[in-house]
This record gives sequence, C-alpha cells and structure tokens, in this order.
Amino acid sequence: MSYATINPYSGETVATFNFATDDEVRQALDNAQNAFESWRESSFAERAAVMHKAAEILRRDKAEYARLLTLEMGKVTAEAEAEVDLSADIFDYYAKHAETQMAPRKLDVDPTTEGEYMLLAEPLGVLLAIEPWNFPYYQVARIIAPQLSAGNTLLLKHASIVPQSAAATEKLMREAGLPDGAFTNLYATRDQLELIINDPRVRGVALTGSERAGQVVATQAAKALKKSTLELGGNDAFVVLADADLDKTVKWGVFGRHWNGGQVCCSSKRMIIVDELYDRYREKYIKGVEGLKAGDPFDPETTLAPLSSQEAADQLKEKIAEAVKHGATATEVGPKVPETGAFVQPTILENVALDNPARYWEFFGPVSMLFRAKDEDDAVAIANDTPFGLGGSVFSSDLKHGEEVARRVSTGMVFVNRPTMVKADIPFGGVRNSGYGRELLDLGLKEFVNHKVVGVTGIDGAF
Repeated sequence: MSYATINPYSGETVATFNFATDDEVRQALDNAQNAFESWRESSFAERAAVMHKAAEILRRDKAEYARLLTLEMGKVTAEAEAEVDLSADIFDYYAKHAETQMAPRKLDVDPTTEGEYMLLAEPLGVLLAIEPWNFPYYQVARIIAPQLSAGNTLLLKHASIVPQSAAATEKLMREAGLPDGAFTNLYATRDQLELIINDPRVRGVALTGSERAGQVVATQAAKALKKSTLELGGNDAFVVLADADLDKTVKWGVFGRHWNGGQVCCSSKRMIIVDELYDRYREKYIKGVEGLKAGDPFDPETTLAPLSSQEAADQLKEKIAEAVKHGATATEVGPKVPETGAFVQPTILENVALDNPARYWEFFGPVSMLFRAKDEDDAVAIANDTPFGLGGSVFSSDLKHGEEVARRVSTGMVFVNRPTMVKADIPFGGVRNSGYGRELLDLGLKEFVNHKVVGVTGIDGAF
C-alpha cells in the first residue's frame, strides 16, 4: 500500500506521498486530544460558524475541489461538482441543526419519583475515520460534520489513491477556522491504524469500506473496547413491478447503475423485473446504456467514467469471468469504451442461478445483474436473497402499493420510484453485511456521544 495520485484515465502517476512516521501519528494523537479538551467546551454557535464557513469555501472553490476528484479517481466533472455541493449541504445541515439535536432531554419519569432527570449528549473524545475513494469528500463530510459539531475531534485515514483529496479536506477545515489538531489527515499504514485504535484517547472508529476491512477494524475496535460504525457496501435491488412507467423506470435504471462509473455502495446492482415486463425492460435498458459516452472524465460530454484504478478494472473483469464460469450469461452493452484507461465495458449478467456464488457478490462497476421474477412476491423474495442490506428501490405507478412493497424489502433504505438516494437530510446505513450504525441526521450526530443521565433529587427522598 502506498499513497499516490494516479490518473485512472491516462495511467500517469501525478504525485506520491510518504507514509506517516510513528512519531507523526503519536503527535497527531496528542494534538487531537489537546484540541478535544478545548473544542468540547466550545459553544454550538462557534462550531456552527466553522461548519458554515466550510460549506461556503466548498461552494466558492467548487471547481478546484471537483478537479481533484476527477484527477484522482476519475469522477466525471458534473458528478464531481455535485459531490462538492452535497458535502457543503452536509456542513450546513449540522450548522443549522446540531444544537437542537444535541439539546438535553428531560426524562418523563414516574410522577411519584422525586426530582428531575435529564439525558445529556456529551462528546466522547478523539475518533478515527477510515474512508474510501469513491466519494472522497462526501464520505468524510458525513462523519466529520456531525462529529465535530458534537464536540469530538478526528483523525482521518483516507484511501491511498486519493491523497490530495484527503489533504484538501484538512486544508478546508483549517481555513474554515477549526482549531489545530481537531481534524488531521494521516497517510497512515495498516499497522499504524492498530496503534491508533488501541490508544486510550481514541474512543471510536467509523469505517466505510469493504467487508474484509470492516471485519479487521471492527475486531480491533472490539478488542480495545471501542465503539465502531461500519458501512460496507451493498447489492441494492431495483424492483420493477407490473404497473411501473417503463420508459421512466429504465432511465432511472441506467442512471442508478452507472453514476460514478457504477462504483457506488448503494448503486442499483440487481434489477429484478416481473416476467411480463422483463423483455421490454431489457431491450429499453440496453438502448439506454448505449446512450452513455465513455471517455476523458474531464470532458463535459463524458457520462461514463473509468474505474478508479487499473487494478479495480482488472478485478472487476475477473469477477465477470468467474460469474460466467459458474453459469451466468454475460452480454456486453453500451458504447465501446476506450482501450486506454481503467475502463470496463458495461455488462449485463443474466441467468445467475441460485447455485452461482456471483448471485451474492457486489460488482463495483458498470455490471448489471438482471433477474426475471415470476410475480411480485417472487420479486421481493429475490430482493431479500442477499447477504447485504444497504438500499433498494421499488418502481410502481401506484405509490401506495409501491410503499407497501418497499416495506417488505429488508434494507436500511428503500425508495419508491427512485434509486437509493444520498442527501444531507436523509440518514445513511444498512443491515447485515452492509454494516451497522447510521450516518447523517441526528442518528449520525449521536453515534459517538455519551448519553449521560443526570438526576437531581432532594437528599431525603426515597431510593
């Protein structure tokens, strides 16, 4: 593992970065704890000012922040700018709502009990955030905005292929007025992560990444008696019912599977179509994918990005081949992708039988699994036949019925007539192998706080 900016379109190594030394890690821990001692006592107005300023800077310098995303992991410009805007929205959300959401709560205790009982939400201390490359700003914003607003301080270990984006986020927070040490980016090694997790000043770990990474980090955190939250990817169902508006549903399907190059945890990876619509959906879907344009992500006409690295592209191609080896049918669709760059030809996988292990895999790129459901009940059964449980969607012209079906889909998030959405004011998270815990809204704000009871009674009261 090394930290380097490698343009996934050209293959050029733009810049490399040294690993943090153990002394730098220890100094960052010292600084984070020192910053916590004062930051925890800051007012919500002071914290809100920093959050608002961070949002303002992101919007002001959106083009430059977006450029780094395109350079480092190949995100097309329009999507890169949308990520910057979304990150700004998250900072603004907590600037507006953190104080109310963290307010002490008077407990409604037995009226015969003497005294008053309050539930307080107090920051825990230093936290470690381990974040992935597919949304280099958004993933970080959705942990640091709430946790800094709660009064915690953070260390960031970002993905090794987005070092400049990570550094830009630390610079952003300094410019926004955050005290020194309250948020530090570290080009840490895996061994150093264990050192950080075991430091007694670190009180929690938030990770977004692979199942394997989640297992390792959650185990280390548990051994150290630290709380952890995990967001580990998904295999979202895209359920198409018999009364769906087919043309509009197809457009959402093409978008839901191919935005960010298909490299989205909550992307519409499994399209489950009732039998009577399957053939028409498939035909229209293929035409829709043909309308994408693969190429230089800096070109405003490009709508299909390369994958984040050549390694990621090679691994995805191997997984497609393995699915076919186990009996699946693979059909390449869409525009011919460039031969140079980390591209994978958009592919439809069909006939992925119950005994095919690929049925339960997450394909992180432009690969769509299509399933023919006998009827609505079968569609729900297929949707729930997965080790994951992050997001999903149900398409129906009858909104009430669409909601009824959505309630039967076992995921952390499910939407009617939209692919899984990400917004500043919607909580994010899943169940089963998709992880545990929630980010955003008040749920994310209170993941790493001490829910402390304070009871005040007269000394002569009964016990």
